[in-house]
Amino acid sequence: MNIKEWKQKGAYFDYENNSIFYIRQNTENESLLCLHGFPTSSYDYHKIWDRLSKRFSLIAYDMIGYGFSAKPKDFDYTTSLQADVLQALIEDQKIKRLHFLSHDYGNTIIQELLARNEEGRLNFEIGSIFMMNGALFPETHRPIFAQKVLISPVGFLFNKLATESRLKQSLASVFGKDTQPTADELDEFLELIKYNGGKAITHKLIRYMRERKIYRERWVGALERCSIPFRLMIGLDDPVSGGHLLKRFRELMPDREFIEIPGIGHFPHFEMPDETIKHFLNFHES
Repeated sequence: MNIKEWKQKGAYFDYENNSIFYIRQNTENESLLCLHGFPTSSYDYHKIWDRLSKRFSLIAYDMIGYGFSAKPKDFDYTTSLQADVLQALIEDQKIKRLHFLSHDYGNTIIQELLARNEEGRLNFEIGSIFMMNGALFPETHRPIFAQKVLISPVGFLFNKLATESRLKQSLASVFGKDTQPTADELDEFLELIKYNGGKAITHKLIRYMRERKIYRERWVGALERCSIPFRLMIGLDDPVSGGHLLKRFRELMPDREFIEIPGIGHFPHFEMPDETIKHFLNFHES
């Protein structure tokens, strides 16, 4: 499935006059939500989408500021507001119970949802959570050079000056050595980042890195207290949130189950779709 086909399968939901792209299959009141990360989109899941659709009612969407969704320049791109968008979409789609398959920044949004769940502020029930590479703990996050520049005071300049080849190089750097994206796949990543002027706001999207430190107690605490069925899968060769994150996870949550994958980088569902499907289905069957 290519980008054009993915877009054709989707639709748009209005959030405060902003169009949010989503794709839904096998509509039911209980669904699996595939949640993407920074700086990509729901298209990250296209390699496993059809196989998941044989077992689940599916929904995925592009967060505001990402992919095919609206990318307003004056929007306050906080994790709290991203969670608001998610809840509004789920209410619009009349979904009562959600299972999560999440990656990267999507994990942080789920941590916020878990905190809201403790506060009685969710409009749906969380059935289960399966997370992939993403910084659950700010003390283990190791941003690459491009991320450090983006979140700095000169981040807006990086948006203007960074070449396409530089952006592609940064994306490729978080993949495993033997599971690198093809030239065409890197073009697709970049096309979705740039869509609708998105390249100009990436320095705003990455502000969640600061929020992870500010709200550490709220987000890490909610994860530690979580009694919902949960599993973490980590590609160990991810320089941003790989083996070092898993080490910290085992220290803080020694009783939680995890899956470690040698030779795989930041995008397990993209780098090893068959193995991802296998591990995810094993989790649900258990």
